[in-house]
Amino acid sequence: MDTLTHALSGALVGRLLAPRRPANASACPARSAEASRSPTLPVWQAVIAGTLAAIFPDLDFVLGWISELTYLKGHRGVTHSLILLPLWGLLITWPLLHLWRHRHTPASRPRLYLIVCAALLVHILGDLITQFGTMILSPFSDRRFALGTTFIIDLPFTGIILAGLLGSALLRHSRTPAALSLLLLCGWVGLSAIGRSEALQAARDHARALGIDPVSVDASPRPASPFNWTAIVFDGTYYHFAHINTRRSTPMQATPKDHFIRRFSAPYQPVSMAQWERRAHLGEGLDEPVRTRVNQVWQAETFAMFRWFFSFPVLDRVDHDQATGTTCISFLDLRFLTPARDQRPFRYGLCGQAGDTPTDWRLFERTTDDSPRWINLR
Repeated sequence: MDTLTHALSGALVGRLLAPRRPANASACPARSAEASRSPTLPVWQAVIAGTLAAIFPDLDFVLGWISELTYLKGHRGVTHSLILLPLWGLLITWPLLHLWRHRHTPASRPRLYLIVCAALLVHILGDLITQFGTMILSPFSDRRFALGTTFIIDLPFTGIILAGLLGSALLRHSRTPAALSLLLLCGWVGLSAIGRSEALQAARDHARALGIDPVSVDASPRPASPFNWTAIVFDGTYYHFAHINTRRSTPMQATPKDHFIRRFSAPYQPVSMAQWERRAHLGEGLDEPVRTRVNQVWQAETFAMFRWFFSFPVLDRVDHDQATGTTCISFLDLRFLTPARDQRPFRYGLCGQAGDTPTDWRLFERTTDDSPRWINLR
């Protein structure tokens, strides 16, 4: 999930968990004095604490200052750990208590800690529902857990949160808008889960129709609708995939003049009209020397991190420079192959000369113009 949505979700949690404030407290001096002595937390502080806590896990972007590989390996790692969540809660709560020390009684501190921990949890859950994966057991395991129900940028998801915050601003003394917003979010994710189930069934039906004995069946969420998916079947050699809308009965047409949501949604065909494609994991139709080199690159120790990072890896392209004798071999992940998007991100590979072993080849990322951008291993 994008950081802005995380921040908004933290603000929503802060508003929901903020202590109740009497609607007529300001009108009654006696009650105002009593409220000032009570062990409560001002709503504005609860909202700010929730926002800051929900942003905190994405501070792991600083790993990119070390190296790109460190970031790819560590992103959604220790800062997204359920095991370390109580510790991060203390780390965030402590400076806030010192910043607002004149406004708190000892009894209000547990409430602030609860809000911070809840906002951290909401951030982790927001990443868990995407397909990128979250290392919730870090630092004891680097396994990425992912429910895969929601695209990483989901405008309706963000809109529901904004509606809840707007309602909370209008009804300042009520938690109802925040609570309803969180319930609607759960419903939206549930609707996406239904779409995922339907996409998986479409993939199984396709495998059955072609007599494929699948090694794995999966589906990647796509933007603009909870029913837009890329259904994927892997038979051990080939990935069979199709961009589908599980509830559409007729194709959607879109022109360059249409709004971007329609343009993004149009490529997804009804299941009955799905256009299935096939891509070989390690390429096909290659000469024996090239095929051998592709296998060597994929199995190279230098490339181990990307074998872990990719979910649906396929050969991207093989380039050979006759003048220098250099060959560049790259792979891409079907998880990031989105229709209506010209760019294909996260294409990684190795470049080297025929006499070199893959250990001596240089790691690179293929840029938008297909040229290599060298990656430092350190």
